[in-house]
Amino acid sequence: MDLTDAYTGAWLKGDGPDGDIVLSSRLRLARNLKGFSFPSRISAEEATMLETLVKDKVVDETFGPKMSYLSLDAVDELDQLVLFERHLISLEHFRGNGCRGVAYDENGSVSIMINEEDHLRIQVMASGLALQEQLDRISGIDDVLAERLPYCFDIDYGYLTTCPTNVGTGLRVSVMLHLPALVVSKHIQKVFNAVNKVNLTVRGFFGEGSQASGDLYQISNQITLGVSQEEVLAELNKVLPKIIEYEREVRKVLLQDDRKILEDKVFRAIAILRYARSISSEEALAHLSHVRMGVFAGILDGVSLDSVNKLFLAIQPGHLQKLVGRDLNPDERDVARATITRKELGGS
Repeated sequence: MDLTDAYTGAWLKGDGPDGDIVLSSRLRLARNLKGFSFPSRISAEEATMLETLVKDKVVDETFGPKMSYLSLDAVDELDQLVLFERHLISLEHFRGNGCRGVAYDENGSVSIMINEEDHLRIQVMASGLALQEQLDRISGIDDVLAERLPYCFDIDYGYLTTCPTNVGTGLRVSVMLHLPALVVSKHIQKVFNAVNKVNLTVRGFFGEGSQASGDLYQISNQITLGVSQEEVLAELNKVLPKIIEYEREVRKVLLQDDRKILEDKVFRAIAILRYARSISSEEALAHLSHVRMGVFAGILDGVSLDSVNKLFLAIQPGHLQKLVGRDLNPDERDVARATITRKELGGS
């Protein structure tokens, strides 16, 4: 995967199951290794030893997926930002310091963070709603690593992690949903309330601590201790289809009862994106959200879903600067963002 290619990200293709609503499924496992202090207390020497140990085990022809590796303290901040925007590293990993790194496959669907909040954060991502397939996939990767590395595991508590909320399976499942109709109709709070009652949580586009942008929300499990991986998936598979159907039904109602209002939002959005000369990331994401809904609702013709999905990443600060090839101040980023959206969406 080339970091200069701002449109890389198989999980954003929009071609997975329920792709009109579900952008991606992401599963993450937290693991720590015996013989090393936990990351909150690890010494620089230990962190270096751990990074070397893990790197040698994953950048190996026999590992499975072909992995590339970057030591984060050896690359510039812009490349780190791009990795974060692609969800290959977490915000904590991006903001960290010292010896830490990430291994990732060529299409950005697998990453292994080293010396993050835990020694290892293993994650897989895929387009659409594909939880069981991705659980099988990450379990296979975890099994290979378990044969090569000494995991911290307790017979009573399960996998031992830095944060108590991850003890047990160490599994976090996050599904990114595009819910513009529920936002427009002001029904989105009902979804939040229902999700919170079943020990799930709602986060923004970049996960924990981020705000929702472009009507994109991540729904994930909160509990890992005392529940199996299958039980985590079962809970999500019980709730998510209801949210997906809710969004689809509200879209139908809007098309039937408030079509002119919906069309106005969609056509205003595409017009701004095609002709604006300067636009902020927040405004661009809001308009992209309406355009994406317009494509699936059949309101817009001649607009590529692939282009819309690409732009969710391409307009982010790190990707913008990679595309332009130099550092940009905020005003310059707004101009570059408008230029890129015009080009991608057929504006002038």
